[in-house]
Amino acid sequence: MIDCFVKYCETVFTRYRDKVKYWITFNEINMLHHMPFSACGLLVNEGENADQIKYICAHHELLASARAVQLAHEIIPGSMVGCMLAGGSFYPFTCAPEDVWKAKQTEHSNYFFIDIQSRGAYPNYALRQLERDGIEIDWQDGDRELLANGTVDFISFSYYCSRCMSADPEVLKNRIAANAFKTVRNPHLKASEWGWQIDPLGLRITMNDLYDRYQKPLFIVENGLGAKDTIEADGSINDDYRIDYLRAHISAMIDAVVEDGIPLMGYTSWAPIDLVSASTGEMSKRYGYVYVDKDDQGNGTLERRRKKSFYWYKKVIASNGSDLD
Repeated sequence: MIDCFVKYCETVFTRYRDKVKYWITFNEINMLHHMPFSACGLLVNEGENADQIKYICAHHELLASARAVQLAHEIIPGSMVGCMLAGGSFYPFTCAPEDVWKAKQTEHSNYFFIDIQSRGAYPNYALRQLERDGIEIDWQDGDRELLANGTVDFISFSYYCSRCMSADPEVLKNRIAANAFKTVRNPHLKASEWGWQIDPLGLRITMNDLYDRYQKPLFIVENGLGAKDTIEADGSINDDYRIDYLRAHISAMIDAVVEDGIPLMGYTSWAPIDLVSASTGEMSKRYGYVYVDKDDQGNGTLERRRKKSFYWYKKVIASNGSDLD
């Protein structure tokens, strides 16, 4: 599989070497922990050791990423290759040390892939955890050298919401699912219709966490609000809630750059046009600036309509983020 992936990379690098400078090896690679089939096509049969299979798969995916980084640098001099994290910091539910430690452990699991792609080696916390769980990695000659020599150039990530974690079993009983991550509801935050907790400051916190951890430039490649949109009698779609969400997050992003000195390569929102939500399989959970006439059952004309956010975001792009009114 690694050789097949590298062949694919060679094909696209060669084809687009004069047009594309920035590349990402795997999208939201840490989703393997939460949605293994969606993330990497991994099926676990009944009776199999799911964790053993996931980590063997992860190991080969990380090796493939390292080879892709090296190949891109060979074929496209000056290119930059990044990893991609389903991001969002984990807050402790209370200031109890047990909650703080539980949040830290959860973040370790979330950062596992990015630690290796950025630093070139398995972190100590992961090696000890694998040992405790009896999971054996199929190390081959040259694997460690490959990981060390195939580290990424930047950290890209998606950000929709922050998460909250507790060590209290009673509190954990009331967790909700947000972007496939189970999280304790944060009483200080409002949430979307799907329970994703809206936290613009959390984007700034996540950016600081990632840069402090890796000291590599960042790239926000997904950020947006899934919501139900209504077509008014005059045909307009007044999605002020989406504009408010994006305005607050872009402002927090700018604060991280200007006030905190975080090197940020760029920002791309999710998504320009309505599409089926990957997390829930719904068309009614809309993210786009352009409305598509299609419902959850697949019915509709596919007619496109510009939402109010379309015209707002067009202005944001033209001003490079300086005009958010």
